[in-house]
Amino acid sequence: MNRTIDLRSDTVTLPSAEMRAAMAAADLGDDVYGEDPSVSALEARAAEMLGKEAGLFVPSGTMGNLIAVMTHTRPGDEIICGRLTHTYVAEGAGAARIAGVSVWPVSHEQAQLDPVEVESGFHPTDDPHYPRTSLVIVEQPNRGWVMPLDNLSDIACIARRHGVPVHMDGARIFNAAVALGVPAREIAAHADSLMFCVSKGLAAPVGSVLVGSAAFVAQARRARKVLGGGMRQAGVLAAGGLYALDHMVDRVAEDHALAQRLATGLRELGWWIDREVVQTNVFFTQPPQGLDLAAVVAGLARTGVQVASPYSGRTLRLVTHYGLEPEDMEEALLAFGAITPATRGSAA
Repeated sequence: MNRTIDLRSDTVTLPSAEMRAAMAAADLGDDVYGEDPSVSALEARAAEMLGKEAGLFVPSGTMGNLIAVMTHTRPGDEIICGRLTHTYVAEGAGAARIAGVSVWPVSHEQAQLDPVEVESGFHPTDDPHYPRTSLVIVEQPNRGWVMPLDNLSDIACIARRHGVPVHMDGARIFNAAVALGVPAREIAAHADSLMFCVSKGLAAPVGSVLVGSAAFVAQARRARKVLGGGMRQAGVLAAGGLYALDHMVDRVAEDHALAQRLATGLRELGWWIDREVVQTNVFFTQPPQGLDLAAVVAGLARTGVQVASPYSGRTLRLVTHYGLEPEDMEEALLAFGAITPATRGSAA
């Protein structure tokens, strides 16, 4: 194998030569003063694509989600979200530590939330024993699963019936949109605010955009300042995001096809795949019984295939992305095939 095949995450992508050229040529200014034209252009383009009034460029998706929580809530409030929502499980408990809110987690299977559980999570508004429920968070997609639009609509209707906004962690929303065959704005219509990353499937090097109403974004800008998210001449980064929105959205379908091929090949090798149909570029897999996962990971690394086990147990998360080609999947499957019998008999 002549090069590394990195299946750890779609955050490992590198910008294309054309994207680098766009970044080098970006018009710049001080964004904290609102004077960076490239940042302003990215924010406006993102808002338009998602059907919202305004956008805010932030360094990361984690910061974007935290800003949304800080803007929609006040300390002592409570948010409702799925037990597997990234905001809840993988963002350092920022909602509790920084925003000062508690979390009411509900069942979260294949990206779907149980409407009955969500409904029961709303506490009586006039009872001082309970925190005020002030936000519902959904994630689209979640762990590679696409949240069905009817489930998303049901959750949004419940929240609005209670007078509570919905924030969407849409880090990979364009993957969901391509998988569903709908414009991203059709998904975003169910949320009051939404964060998406340009640094994952869209292959820009840095950044995310938080979108919502003009009033929401004005308050979110204050929260970004509190968190140190003002980046001055950030247009050199925003230009990469602009290029990504103009050129990299539809091509994520190629990543989905690569993931489907990889999952099919692994299943033929006896690996367990966590879903019948791979919808996007992310899925989870486990080796056949009798294989030691750490030995598998190390063996694959020696052949140039990088994988990661981000959760405890015997499970790998595999992610395809820009920069990988169909032949890379065949090379990776050869490596999986070679290492599987080599590790057979190790402690499970």
